[in-house]
Amino acid sequence: MINQQKNRLYILLIFGMAIIPFMIAWMLDGKAPFIEGHTNKGQLISPVVATEPSDFIGLDTFSTDNITELKGHWVTLNIVPQVDCNNICFDAIHKTKQLRLMMNKDLTRTRRAVIFLKDVSPELANQWLQDDTVLLKIKPSAALQHKIAELRNGRLPDGLLLLMDPMGNLMMQYEPGFDPYKVKSDLMHLLRISQIG
Repeated sequence: MINQQKNRLYILLIFGMAIIPFMIAWMLDGKAPFIEGHTNKGQLISPVVATEPSDFIGLDTFSTDNITELKGHWVTLNIVPQVDCNNICFDAIHKTKQLRLMMNKDLTRTRRAVIFLKDVSPELANQWLQDDTVLLKIKPSAALQHKIAELRNGRLPDGLLLLMDPMGNLMMQYEPGFDPYKVKSDLMHLLRISQIG
C-alpha cells in the first residue's frame, strides 16, 4: 500500500516536471517583459556615422584646449538642436553628468560633450552650464551637422543623446527622456568588450 502511494507520487512528480514548463511557456507566450530579444537599450546607428577630429570645434577656451580628449574615449554627446536649452535639454545634460559619475573605475575611459547645432555664444553656453566645468562644449562642422540631421530626417528633438566610440563613430542613439541606468548598461557592456578607449 505504501509502495503504491510512493509510485503514484513519483508518477505525478514526473508528470508535473514534464508538463509545468510547457504550461508556463504557453502562459507567457511572448508576454514576458523581462525577456528581451536584444541586449542593447539604445538604438544602434547602422551604418555608423564616421566623424573626423576636424568636425569638432571648441565653443569656448576650455573646450578648444581639451578637444583632443574626444579621441580615444567613449563619448556621450548631448545634442542641443535649438538656439536655447530648455528643461528637457538641461535634464539630458544632467543625466549624462550623473551617468559618468556612475562609471566608477571606467570613468577615465569616458568623456562628455554637448554639441550646439545653432549659433550659441560661448558666454551664453557657459552661463547655462556654469556648474559643469569639465563638460566640452562643441560646435560641429557643417558636414557633421548634416550627418546628425540625417539620422533623424532633419527632426532633432531636445534631449537626444548620441554615443560615440573611441574611433570617432556615432554608433548609438537614445531618445529624449532616456534612462541613464540603461545607457550605463550599454556603455559597461561596450567597455567590457572594447579593446580600445
